[in-house]
Amino acid sequence: MDKTAIRDAATLIVLRDADKNPAVLMGQRGASAAFMPGKFVFPGGAVDRNDAAVPLTPLPDLDQTRLESESTVPAAALAAAAIRELWEETGQVLGTPAPWTDPPQGWRGFAATGHVPNATALQFFFRAITPVGPPRRFDARFFLADAADLVTPPDDFSNAEDELAHLQWVPLAQARQFNLPFITQVVLAELSSHITRGGPPASVPFFRNDDEAHLVSRLGGRSLL
Repeated sequence: MDKTAIRDAATLIVLRDADKNPAVLMGQRGASAAFMPGKFVFPGGAVDRNDAAVPLTPLPDLDQTRLESESTVPAAALAAAAIRELWEETGQVLGTPAPWTDPPQGWRGFAATGHVPNATALQFFFRAITPVGPPRRFDARFFLADAADLVTPPDDFSNAEDELAHLQWVPLAQARQFNLPFITQVVLAELSSHITRGGPPASVPFFRNDDEAHLVSRLGGRSLL
């Protein structure tokens, strides 16, 4: 595998108690990790081949359209990858009860919970490309979901794999005290504005990392910087 190639990826921001004390689910990457060592991040990772072939409830029409308009990657594969990464890294299930008798590799643990992925609960929220320099580069689509749509107890991380440590709900008001990647700081600022505005955003921010004069633009909209 060419580690210099930009890989398609998906990240899931799970928001809890948006009206009273908004917090997001985050964990810390290991100090020896090849990508963003020691940083607190949202659950996420590269899209797997099997993600395009899993059953899932459909994305909302607006988000489906936005994803299809800005990428050749199937929208369903991106949504499924975000939900799979949430399950693997936190043990949390964003799903709908349904039988799933023949899940592909990478999805067997999720299927064993008795659910299929619930993409209806997702909102396409942000897109960012990793800058040149890190050993791995990703074209990540960030999705937003409400913790109320989780089917697992939100504080139970007992089924999580060991990729992220110190899993916790980080209050937005305290997030900047954590060791965050720069792009995560940008996303959290956008999230704070989103909570204030309410409703789906008029357009989706795109952190391109390919133009110093316009690092962030709006997909289908005006430039931000």
